[in-house]
Amino acid sequence: MRPLRWPGVWLSLWLLAITGVIVLSLMPPPSVPIDAPPNFDKLLHFSAYFALALGAVQLFSSRRALFLSALGLIALGIVLEWAQGSWVPHIRTADPWDAMANSLGVVAGTLLAATPLSQCLIKIENALGA
Repeated sequence: MRPLRWPGVWLSLWLLAITGVIVLSLMPPPSVPIDAPPNFDKLLHFSAYFALALGAVQLFSSRRALFLSALGLIALGIVLEWAQGSWVPHIRTADPWDAMANSLGVVAGTLLAATPLSQCLIKIENALGA
């Protein structure tokens, strides 16, 4: 873990976000405006998994932990797509392109570990004070 003041709080929020993605992935899809561009949902998939990976980057500093969290998030995206087609086919459909968008979001978010953006949460905590 990174040297955070409130690691339990941040880890809990990250796990809550993962739980939210799981729940939302298995619920009926939200209605999308009629004028949404084609494949707009791929941007939503990419963004959600990008945010989860960025959360991992804020929490974990070791390459091993980042690799394992990225691998776990990619597996989650693939398993949820499978689950949509297998467990809730009456409200969702499995789409391999959604799984690809999820995976690309994880890769993009994890790559931020090599940038100053990996320190955002530490800076936020410092700004909030002790």
